Amino acid sequence: MEIFEYAFMRRAFAVGILLAAIIPCIGMVIVLKRLSMIGDALSHTSLAGVAAGLLLNVNPVLGATCACVAAAFGIEAIRKKLPRYAEMSIAVILSAGVGLAGVLSGFVGNAASFNSFLFGSIVAISDAELYTVAAVSGIILLSFVLLYKELFYVALDERAARLAGVPVGVVNSVFTVLTAVTVSIAARTVGALIVSSMMVVPVACGMQFGKSYRSTLLWSMAFAEAFTVSGLFLAYYASLKPGGTIVLVGVICLLVIFTVKAIMARIRRGAPGGERRKKGNVRA
Repeated sequence: MEIFEYAFMRRAFAVGILLAAIIPCIGMVIVLKRLSMIGDALSHTSLAGVAAGLLLNVNPVLGATCACVAAAFGIEAIRKKLPRYAEMSIAVILSAGVGLAGVLSGFVGNAASFNSFLFGSIVAISDAELYTVAAVSGIILLSFVLLYKELFYVALDERAARLAGVPVGVVNSVFTVLTAVTVSIAARTVGALIVSSMMVVPVACGMQFGKSYRSTLLWSMAFAEAFTVSGLFLAYYASLKPGGTIVLVGVICLLVIFTVKAIMARIRRGAPGGERRKKGNVRA
């Protein structure tokens, strides 16, 4: 195909497929822990790290990673201090990240480099960045597989997991680092402003079909891969921004799923005996 004749598009597809495999793994746990907006907080904080890296002549991705790790541990620390108001931790870190990014960006001379992290530049990925994403993706997938049960227990109920002997503190720390690293590398490709959508939207779609934790996770990964591949094709042939296109494809798919399920539910209720079966289920 014409699209694969270009090396930059082959790299874009490779990076997109790798990220689509790991982002739902992180997103699944985040959604179950009722922290869906953590991606927003970390991605906006990563911009502060990017600006700091550009000012210090350090790799911006490394700066974004350090900022995300610090922000993620900050969220965990505030959550422990205010367990009944866990969502407040996200708002505090988000505010700090946006403020710091706004101040530091004013001192950045190369505005183009900074702006490339806002909406991503997956088609501008170099070979070195591709290898970095591949290595990081492998580490994250391996970590997720090794901590699969522990993350499952912690995501559902931290208190019950602690009583069951799960080292909740260690698991949360490892997951915090994995989340921060995932956000920082995804910000370079799909963009800091929309990376949180990539964590939540595929999981929301997967929840419409999955009947268990594992099946929902697999559905989420399948949807993420489909959104990425179709988004890149659409972006190439329609001359659109890849990151935004991928997210919009996902949102449209989610709306279609909601619509189709609502229509099917109405059809079932209108079928002969539908109301009777429904009432019987309620009594049961």
